[in-house]
Amino acid sequence: MATFSSVSTRHLLQAIEDYDSRGRDAFLDIYGFAPSPDYTLVHEGRSYDLRAVVGVAHRFATGRLAPAEEFSDGMDGVAALVRRRGFEVSVPAAAVRAAPVRAPRAPRAPRTPVARKPVVREAPSAICPTCSMTLPATGVCDDCG
Repeated sequence: MATFSSVSTRHLLQAIEDYDSRGRDAFLDIYGFAPSPDYTLVHEGRSYDLRAVVGVAHRFATGRLAPAEEFSDGMDGVAALVRRRGFEVSVPAAAVRAAPVRAPRAPRAPRTPVARKPVVREAPSAICPTCSMTLPATGVCDDCG
């Protein structure tokens, strides 16, 4: 499966130049693409087969042609990538989806404060000033008396 993130504007322009120099039919035949009028790349007023141009641009970017089978995930992602590279892409009317209509959110209920228990800290143990031992509960050192 081809990833097209390595395809840059320069690679797309190289593929378009190759398309123009060979002509549409020869370009599609040489690289093994069938005509696909659905998605077209528009550059300087001319239309190009998007799948074939991107497949050949992938070859310029990676050294490996991306055949038509590798576009099976759909053309929406490829069209978005080509648009990010600064090109215009026309899509078939059936491919344009309306944005989903979301129901408005219900307002949130106000939060009630949570009562927390105060932190109880232990008092430090008393220490005998003479021998530095911890004093028992009586407060009198067992060693020093």
